[in-house]
Amino acid sequence: MPDAAILLGLLVLHLVLTALPGVAAVLLGAHLGLRSVPLLLALGLFATAALAMLDFWAFYAEPMVGKSLAFLIVFGSVLAIGWLLWERRIERALLRQLSIPLALWALGTGFLAFLGFVHGDVNDPIVTSMTRFSGVMPTDNIVPLYFSDWFFHHGRHGTPPPFAGDWLSSDRPPLQIGFTLLQRTFFWDNRGMNYQAMGIGLQQLWIVGLWALLLAGRAGRVTRAVALGTVLLSDIAIVNGFFVWPKMLPAALLLAAAALVLTPLWDEVKGSLWGAALFAGLLALALLGHGANVFGALPLALVALFRSGLPSWRWLGVAALVGLVLMTPWSAYQRWGDPPGNRLTKWYLGGAVDIDQRGIGETIVDGYREAGLGGTIDNKSENFAAIVGADPDLFANNVETARNALDAGDWENVVRPIRSIFFFSLLPSLGLLLLGPLAMLVGYRRRARAPNEWRLAVACLGTFALGTLLWALILFGGFDAQAVIHQGSYLLPVLGIVAGVLGLRAVYPRFALWWLGLNAVLMLAIYIPAYEPPEGTSFSLAMALLAAASLAGFAAVTLDRGAE
Repeated sequence: MPDAAILLGLLVLHLVLTALPGVAAVLLGAHLGLRSVPLLLALGLFATAALAMLDFWAFYAEPMVGKSLAFLIVFGSVLAIGWLLWERRIERALLRQLSIPLALWALGTGFLAFLGFVHGDVNDPIVTSMTRFSGVMPTDNIVPLYFSDWFFHHGRHGTPPPFAGDWLSSDRPPLQIGFTLLQRTFFWDNRGMNYQAMGIGLQQLWIVGLWALLLAGRAGRVTRAVALGTVLLSDIAIVNGFFVWPKMLPAALLLAAAALVLTPLWDEVKGSLWGAALFAGLLALALLGHGANVFGALPLALVALFRSGLPSWRWLGVAALVGLVLMTPWSAYQRWGDPPGNRLTKWYLGGAVDIDQRGIGETIVDGYREAGLGGTIDNKSENFAAIVGADPDLFANNVETARNALDAGDWENVVRPIRSIFFFSLLPSLGLLLLGPLAMLVGYRRRARAPNEWRLAVACLGTFALGTLLWALILFGGFDAQAVIHQGSYLLPVLGIVAGVLGLRAVYPRFALWWLGLNAVLMLAIYIPAYEPPEGTSFSLAMALLAAASLAGFAAVTLDRGAE
């Protein structure tokens, strides 16, 4: 069977398995009277992630319990969806609106998967994903797959052997492990192709979260289309969506949380206890996806606390309770299941890369005491330098390499350093979108022409700036704990891109379309080429055509007037 057909079949399978619990939750919410599409989408993302975590704990208790729960989740979702649709209490117009982000997610997943495998080699997908878009990546994409194998067969009986010799199962949160355990119950392979197909779909859930944010912020149809398309063609989505380490999956949950707090929905959310549960649940599940998402959850939590006054004590109590219910089991596992489970925290907050027996507090105190005031200032300065791309080792050398290659007409060595800059440095990764905030300053008087886009641009830009500032100040800094993109929350670059798009569209709408079109062409030119194709493979026309068809379908759906 051709590789393209194999990949298409696996994508359909894992998209369905991923979507079923969320779709069931969305339809149930609509059945009970909820009519806000952004709230329904946030509910769907929450339910999908929460059930994956529940299945993780079921597998930990006993593998047979986990497998039974996986069947119950999938087939129970099918029955629930069938019953809810049979009842016909949900308007067709609402179902159509809900189908749009679902279709966009499927098409966006297809585009990235087919683009990634444009040189074939579905027989070694894990290695392909490590080299396709950004040089040779580390083995972080394998971590959830590795530990899922242990829990799938052993559960709590014994301690999982460390990954790569020293990474414990408790060192990184288990959300993607939960998804892997749930779906490998049904169909799986030993090559990693099922895992790769599933992982791409999980990382592309940012599409659903961003759609909720743009819709809740009342952005116009064309603006939503260009914002989604710009993120889809960005390095943050392409590189980190195909290399399936659990980075974009938590960003999807944080985008859904942003839809609740950065838009007019906040007035409804902060006045209801279910809103407290949903918002806190999304933040907690994002942290269970990757600990670095504290740098995305923290600015959202601060906005929630201080926008239009503090919520009620009951609201805060419910939010705290939901957070504790979700986070406490994992904290207990880190302490007693496979201790100490604090390696990343000590690394990020105390600058300690080497493994030792110190606690988190002791490590942080020792790290700052050793650095002293001068060293601490230098470390934080290095964080800001990394964010703006001013690190001489990270930025200047890449620029010089690209300039020399351009003079020699060597396009490959022009693209490689650009990819490196985009991968590491937050502000340079925004590329042409950096014009957005400048356009907002210059065109401030024109903001009344598109007030919704303007307000949402300001909210996204403010949250981006607050989150970036907190990230640079809280992260320890120095060579090993520096504020490069992959040591932070991927919510921030997505919000930066969205703010740039919305800002341009708010003040110079026609120019924005030309500028963003140029950006799309440049990003495709940078990321379509495969400079390290697997040995023995060749360009696949079928993969290329499917990627082009998926991208065209994505654009068509975003511009469909039914999305209003």
